[in-house]
Amino acid sequence: MSRLRATLTEWRGLARSLLLYHGNRARHRAMDALYRRFLAAGDLAFDIGAHVGDRTSSFRRLGARVVAVEPQPGPMRLLRLIHGRDRNVTLVEAAVGAAEGYVTLHVNSANPTVSSASGTFLAAAREADGWRDQHWDHTLTVAMTTLDVLIARHGMPAFAKIDVEGFEDAVLAGLSQPLPALSFEFTTIAREVAMRCLDRLAALGPYRFNLSLGEEQRLVFPEPVCAEAMRDHLATLPLRANSGDVYATLAATGPRAAQNSIFTG
Repeated sequence: MSRLRATLTEWRGLARSLLLYHGNRARHRAMDALYRRFLAAGDLAFDIGAHVGDRTSSFRRLGARVVAVEPQPGPMRLLRLIHGRDRNVTLVEAAVGAAEGYVTLHVNSANPTVSSASGTFLAAAREADGWRDQHWDHTLTVAMTTLDVLIARHGMPAFAKIDVEGFEDAVLAGLSQPLPALSFEFTTIAREVAMRCLDRLAALGPYRFNLSLGEEQRLVFPEPVCAEAMRDHLATLPLRANSGDVYATLAATGPRAAQNSIFTG
C-alpha cells in the first residue's frame, strides 16, 4: 500500500472512529456513569491509548483533569482539534511501556484503534476468527515513556485507563507504585497479557477487580473479586467475548477509597 493510500485509508478509519466514539449520546451517558465511580471533579486521570479521545471527553465531563497519551500522529491531530485548547487536558504524543526510549508501532491504517506495539498480539490476531480481516500495513518508530515518568511529571492520577492493544502488561511493567484505580483492556485472543497484568497489580497492592465486556459500559460482578477469581473468569470467557476492560481498585483505606472500591450502584 502506498503511503498516500495508507493516509487516505487512515483518515477514513478515523472518521468512523469519530462517529462511533463521539456520536452516541446514550453511550456517553453510560460511560460517564461508569467512570463517575472512580473520578470526581478536580481529580487527575490518565488516558493511556487515547485514540480519538472519547474517554478523555468523558473524564472532562466529570470535571477531571486529563493527561491523554497517544502515539499515532493521525489520532493525535484529532485530539489537538478536540481537546487542544482545553487547559485541563495535557496531550502527550508517545507510547507507554516498560522503559523510556523508542518502540515500533504496527499501524492498521483502516482501523487505527487496533494499532499495536505488540508483535505477539498481531501474530495472535492473524490466526484468530474475527480478526483475519484486520491488516497492519506499515510501522512507525515512536517515542515511549512510562507511567512512572508520567506520574513524576503530572502527578498521581486518581484513575488511569489503559487500552493499548496487547501492550497493557508492558505499560504496567513501567509502574512501580500502586494507583488508586485503573482499567486495562483484555482480549480473548491474548489472555496471557491480562494474566500478567493481574500478576503485576497483585504485586503492587491489595487490588480488587471487576470487568466490563466490549463497549457495554456495565460492570459484570455485583461486588469486586480477588485476582484469582478474575483470572478464572477471564480464562473461561468464550472466544466470541472478544474484548473488554478489567477495573482494579485498591482496598479501601478511607471514605473516598471505600467509595471507589464499591462496584455496585
